[in-house]
Order: sequence, then structure tokens, then C-alpha cells
Amino acid sequence: MVVVATLATLVIAALASLFMAWSIGAGSSGSTPFAPAVGANAISVMRAGFVVGVLGLAGAVLQGANVTEAVGTELVVGSVLTATASTVALLVAAALVAIGVFAGYPIATAFTVTGAVVGVGLANGGGPAVAKYQQIVALWVLTPFVGGGIAYGTAKLLRNESIPERVAIPALSGVVGLLVANIRFAALGGESGRSLAEVGASATPPIVLPVVGVDLGVVIVSALIVLAFVALIHREIAVDATRGQRRFLLLLGGLVAFSAGGSQVGLAIGPLVPLLDEVAVPLPALLVGGGLGLLVGSWTGAPRMIKAIAQDYSSLGPRRSIAAMIPSFAIAQAAVALGIPVSFNEIIVSAIIGSGYAAGGAGVSREKMLKTVLAWAGSLVLAFGVAYLGFLGVDAVLSI
Repeated sequence: MVVVATLATLVIAALASLFMAWSIGAGSSGSTPFAPAVGANAISVMRAGFVVGVLGLAGAVLQGANVTEAVGTELVVGSVLTATASTVALLVAAALVAIGVFAGYPIATAFTVTGAVVGVGLANGGGPAVAKYQQIVALWVLTPFVGGGIAYGTAKLLRNESIPERVAIPALSGVVGLLVANIRFAALGGESGRSLAEVGASATPPIVLPVVGVDLGVVIVSALIVLAFVALIHREIAVDATRGQRRFLLLLGGLVAFSAGGSQVGLAIGPLVPLLDEVAVPLPALLVGGGLGLLVGSWTGAPRMIKAIAQDYSSLGPRRSIAAMIPSFAIAQAAVALGIPVSFNEIIVSAIIGSGYAAGGAGVSREKMLKTVLAWAGSLVLAFGVAYLGFLGVDAVLSI
């Protein structure tokens, strides 16, 4: 009887996790990355939904381990995420997300899942992971300022008439190429994954530069990747400036979609990590399952959202869209590297606001900004409270 009850609990937790993955894929991580490109008529809505799903799956499998393990093991001190606790956390988070979707409230998935996991963990006797909370709060608080600031500066650069687009946009693509060269992929080996630059440099003996302590081979490979990005975008801009902007937006959309998969899959499947030993499922298989949930969500729910969001992005124009997408990619990758659950909505909204202020505050509503911030904070507090009390209630019933 105990085995049957445990199996039923695991099934419920897995279903709640799949629902979370679907809602994330259908929501911000599935709809936002290619909305600027759709708004600029660089890609069709249906094709964007298909591509973002595939790239989200790839990101989940290749980069999803850090955030997934952090959500499952680092938010609470102690082995307190039992099958029951994980199930309650997932059900609370999934229910709040569902209410937000159907009622039109902006429930932030990262805040909701984090609050729910911490709530059940503390209710089950765990201790607060203060150091991890400091990292999370620091990233959450800094994201609007860093992302918005970079977007503002980038938009100002692109609007500067003294700097031609054939110079500015390829230069920005070089920055993106440098990031791509040095982000880490778990599938490439190493304890914390390896970057493309490290893999390329591994063919020769390491030569460490004395001042910065960096392998010369890594520097050379990074420089080659940067030059490839610059040459590609420069050629597109030289042929047709408008088409070049659209191609760059497509490139950024793909990178942001990939990053979204690596960042957001952990929110859906992270609470299941402590249960892997009970069901003998390896983490890579769990990442594939979560990635497939994102994929299905992107294919079935994202196109409608992409079409709606693209209308907002079309009013931004390609320059402001580019300015918003570059910091979004960078911050998402920082969150993946640090293993910090982060709200993709917060990243994107902050960047859009920053690029908006560069155009004189066009399209920026302070009232809407305040309501959005309150909704994010409310999502965290509500999820924590409901999960904490919910677990105590369930535990009391099971103890009878």
C-alpha cells in the first residue's frame, strides 16, 4: 500500500512538472525570443514557434543541468524535498501559473517555483540556504538595472547618427560572438561543462598568459568566432541594411530561445531532482523530458502568443529590438552559469524598458511597470505561503 501511494505521488509530481514545462514553453520562454523577428517580418509566426521549440529543447538538454540542480537541491538546506514535498511544491506552482494564465494575471514562473520550493522545504524542517538566497536576490534586483542599462546604451549607440549601422551592428554581433564562444555546455564535458573556445583550444598544449591567467588558445579561438560573427553580419548589412538587421534579429532570437530552454527547464523539473534515486532516472533523461515539455508548449501555445507580442515589438522597431535582445541573452546565460532561477519576463521587460527610455520613454508606462513589479513580488510571497501551509496540511493528514 505504501509503494502504491508513493508511486501515485510520483506520478502526480511528474504530471505537474509536465504542465509547468508546457506552460513555460507556451509562455514567455516560447513566445518572446522570436517576437522581435516576427514583428520585423523576418520570420513567420508558425515557423518561429517551430524553431523556438527545437532550440528550447536543445538548450534544456545542453545547459539545463545547473538551474535544475539548484532548484532541486540548493534552495533549502537538508534533504527535505521528499516525494510529498516536491509534489506539493509543483502542484502549488502549477496551480498559480494556471490561474495566472486563465485569469490574465502576470504570474512569474521563476518567482512562483522558487517560493513554492522554499515554502515546502522550510515546512518540512529544512533550513534557509542564506548564501543561495543572496545570489538569487542580487540577480533579481540587478537584472532591471543591468539589463535595462545595457539596452539603453545599445539603443543610444544604434540611434547615434555619427556611427553608421554598417559599423555598429557588426560590432555588436562581435560582442554576441564573444559570449557564444565562452558560454559553457554540459554536453561538452568537464565538471561544469566546457565552452566552444575551450574545446577548440584543447587541440593544442595550453599556453597560459602570465598576466590574465587565460589560455592563449582560448583567446585565439574566441577571436576567430568573434571575427566570424562580425564578417557574417557585416556582409548582410552591406548587401541590404534592413535585411541585415532582420538576420541579426533572427540570430539573437535563436540564442535567446536556446538560453531560455537552459534557464527555464529547471523551474519545471528541478523539484523532481531529489526523487531521481527513487525512480532510477538519470538527470539527462529528466532534462530531455523537461525539454520535450517546453517543445510541446512552444509548438501548441507559443504561436498565438508570438503573434500578440510581435505587435508590441513591431512598434519598437528593429534597432530597439536588437538593443533589448542582446542583454536578455547575456543575463540568461549568466543565470544558467550561476545556477540561479530567473524570470524571463523580468529579463525581457527590463530590456524593453531600457531601450524605450533611449527613445525618449516611448511606450514605457510607469504604472504598468509598478504593477508588474508588484505582481512579481506577490507571486513569490503567495507561492511561499500557500506551499508552506499546504505542506503542513498534507503532512498532518498523512500522519493520521
